[in-house]
Amino acid sequence: MAYPVFGRCPVCDGRLEVVQLHCPQCDTTINGHFALTRFHQLTAEQLAFVETFIRCEGKLNRVEEELGISYPTVRNRLNEVLVALGYKAREEQAPTISPEERRAILAQLERGEITAEQAIEMLKGRG
Repeated sequence: MAYPVFGRCPVCDGRLEVVQLHCPQCDTTINGHFALTRFHQLTAEQLAFVETFIRCEGKLNRVEEELGISYPTVRNRLNEVLVALGYKAREEQAPTISPEERRAILAQLERGEITAEQAIEMLKGRG
């Protein structure tokens, strides 16, 4: 019976490396130092999430439906996987102004009370 390969030490959580490979067909054994892929650094839960993500063709709303979890939870799990793979997760930027403030700024622009440049700065939350 073959066991799945895991990439973290169960004792100290350090990265593991493969030092022996074996071919059951011809009984060849190779000793050395072999690197595991980044995906071996994922937990079983993270790997299951990645499989679901791929099956859903990267569409977060489909992942949300399939796993029965909220969109923010899907984003959080995706960010956790990115970090585990060694990438920097992109932070979601919350709107800096409310929808009401946005409508008010656009109304001021429409009435000619402010310039387009001023409106852009205000919409970015800088004005």
